[in-house]
Amino acid sequence: QVQLVESGGGLVQPGGSLRLSCATSGFAFSMWYMSWVRQAPGKGPEWVSDVNIDGGLTRYADSVKGRFTISRDNDNSTLYLQMNSLQPGDTALYYCARGRGKRAPDGGQGTQVTVSS
Repeated sequence: QVQLVESGGGLVQPGGSLRLSCATSGFAFSMWYMSWVRQAPGKGPEWVSDVNIDGGLTRYADSVKGRFTISRDNDNSTLYLQMNSLQPGDTALYYCARGRGKRAPDGGQGTQVTVSS
């Protein structure tokens, strides 16, 4: 069955960095666009970023552009999100999802990112 396991979240001070990972199995990872989605407390899910099948084409929400970098390792079926210059507004539960422009979780449990001093 399809499994998406997000990890790497934590508590970080403003200006800090985190690297999220999404380990996947049960589907042909290398054949799918992949997205990161986040949901802040009290808000609906928000698309953050996506990447095409070979990693050569990436897109970002305006709110994270220039600070976040999405990447993928097709050999290990893993998706990454490097997050730099984190701000309190980045506090959310982060999910990975199959597909382009996704705005909803895809069955994973998510990983919590909290940016606070």
